[in-house]
Amino acid sequence: MARPRRLSIALILGSGPSAPSARNWPKPDNVKIIAINNAWRARPDWDYLVHAGDFPASRRPDRMAAWQSVHSYESYVPAQNRFGGFVYGGGTMAFTAGYWALDALKPDILAYFACDMTYSGKMTHFYGEGTADPLRPDITLQSLEAKSARLMALAGRQGCTCINLSAEPVSRLIFPRAAFADLTRPAAVVRTDADAIDAALSEENRLGYMVEDGEYWRHTEHMDASALSRIDDMWLRACKPGQLQKHFA
Repeated sequence: MARPRRLSIALILGSGPSAPSARNWPKPDNVKIIAINNAWRARPDWDYLVHAGDFPASRRPDRMAAWQSVHSYESYVPAQNRFGGFVYGGGTMAFTAGYWALDALKPDILAYFACDMTYSGKMTHFYGEGTADPLRPDITLQSLEAKSARLMALAGRQGCTCINLSAEPVSRLIFPRAAFADLTRPAAVVRTDADAIDAALSEENRLGYMVEDGEYWRHTEHMDASALSRIDDMWLRACKPGQLQKHFA
């Protein structure tokens, strides 16, 4: 009997306070780690650093291993555009890195850690107090939950399961929860409404808020925040998280 194919796993590592606890997780060869901005400091064996266009050069790694690579707007803008653009996907790096991973790596599992975007307490990031970028006033970030639902739905259409490895009690990501040790063979975990997904995508297309260069903030005066909020509601109705069913190889 042929052995089942190993699932490819893309692990998005953010800068939440819990990020250093991932330092000693095993890294089998079917796992690729995508660090966002400062998260490359949390463990040295990351594979890809995806950073914002305005991320200071002084905070980037000054040396890398041969297998490591750094990606910024030149890579992630066209990647996110292939999934509908920043206005609909959400203009913050947690979602941008996810769409980049879906486009570039096409994983079976898109796992997030230290990306809960709650920012409670004085220590908002593992390196101290940082800027809570997703909480800034932004027409594309009216509902972080809806943006995570959209990412989860579009990943599902690509055959990819989104999960959240966080043990934090509250998260703005609506992905099902799991532990890193449970990633061997998760079942389909999300109930989606295909017609509702099609309707949300159709409404996005009707509005036509695609900004090819990614600099959507230069055009928000022409965008209807209420219309975007209604689309958020459509995504939340289309995608309901379920319970993760754990299977072990």
